[in-house]
Amino acid sequence: MLVISTGCSNLETDNEQKDKDIQVGLTISAAASLTDALNAIKSKFEAKYPEIKITYNFGSSGTLQQQIIQGAPADLFFSAAEDKFYDLVEKGFITPDSGVDLVGNSLVLITPKENSKEIKMFEDLPSQGETISIGTPETVPAGNYAKEVLVKLGIWNSLEQKIVFAKDVRQVLTYVETGNVDAGIVYHTDALASAKIEIQEIAKEDTHSPIIYPLGILKESKNPNEAKLFFDFMQTEEALSILESYGFVGLLK
Repeated sequence: MLVISTGCSNLETDNEQKDKDIQVGLTISAAASLTDALNAIKSKFEAKYPEIKITYNFGSSGTLQQQIIQGAPADLFFSAAEDKFYDLVEKGFITPDSGVDLVGNSLVLITPKENSKEIKMFEDLPSQGETISIGTPETVPAGNYAKEVLVKLGIWNSLEQKIVFAKDVRQVLTYVETGNVDAGIVYHTDALASAKIEIQEIAKEDTHSPIIYPLGILKESKNPNEAKLFFDFMQTEEALSILESYGFVGLLK
């Protein structure tokens, strides 16, 4: 009986260990501009919930939105634009009570560190810039905001033939860092992450739509309980302080 009892005990221990070894995977589709901040948050979250493994799918919010509509698996969507996010709410992919406007951002004009052009403000672009990069407005929220600024300032028509469109805001940053373009328009948070560029001007708030990042749980999440843990964690002081350290502005306070 002692042998049998010991054998059962070892079996129970093995099963408990296997349960601990099993991890739940969460896939979070998130705007490319959140890359650095979310990678920092990942380590904090996984330390608190070791049974949950985070995988990020970074890209432009418009591209991610279309992936979700077409059936790409994801548990949460963290968008850089309200319209992309709330379109999914209207289509039933996200329930209204499963979303929150989490942080905000601003838009900046940047040039390479070694800037040979006299570009100090947006209005200098028509006369001084030969190539300017922005995200593709139809799919990249930062590109859409950038276009709004240029239209508001009355310089879009004179720049349209000079613009190099990018697949996301990080590609714009790379084009400027490498000197492949004279200037670019990116989020303030992206500019702060690079030592290879100079911030020349911050766009005035009245020149573009408010830049708000909503986060929500997708209805088709295969792990809704774990998704809710991440959703709630992102609203804690710990997560918000990390986002703010990367230049985002908390909207929940």
